[in-house]
Amino acid sequence: MMALPHMACLNIARAIMKAVEKITLRPSEQQRSFMDIPTLDEQERRLVFVQFSELTALDLGRVLMDLARAGKLPVVIDIRTPDRTLFHAAMPGATALNDTWARRKSNATLMWQASSLLIGTKMREKGDTLANNGLAEADYAVHGGSFPVRVQGVGVVAAVTVSGLPQIEDHALVVRALEVLLSARRPAPDDSGGA
Repeated sequence: MMALPHMACLNIARAIMKAVEKITLRPSEQQRSFMDIPTLDEQERRLVFVQFSELTALDLGRVLMDLARAGKLPVVIDIRTPDRTLFHAAMPGATALNDTWARRKSNATLMWQASSLLIGTKMREKGDTLANNGLAEADYAVHGGSFPVRVQGVGVVAAVTVSGLPQIEDHALVVRALEVLLSARRPAPDDSGGA
């Protein structure tokens, strides 16, 4: 697998800088709306990769690290498939407990193939629990912060997870990083004017 071309790296760097300007530790009105099921469903439909590899996971992890570093966010960042870790980092202030939460949230995302915030929101609306589904809280968590890595024509191939902030902020950070990376990977319009 080839590394990103120089222009793609520059696009990612520019997108990160714009995203960093928008970081806040307090949830905005937009972030509060993340609890809305139609909004969560729309995010999952929109944030889809054309392809996803180990190098893509590294790029996504770097975007999350840059956003977390810029906001001085004490988070654990984890990107994994059902059988292996592709990226893992603990930012200053994160604890071992954040690692446990990241594992539990990503387990839920991989099991249901949906964001942990969406799963938890739907379960609360239905009065459902992990125990009703035969799952232990020691292994699964339906709190925001884990998001499915979905590839067009393939489905969910991994989970990207953040733990260390309140659940809506964890979720918002992952969504923002996905938006940054996916927008930077879109082909630039042809400015050459030629045919």
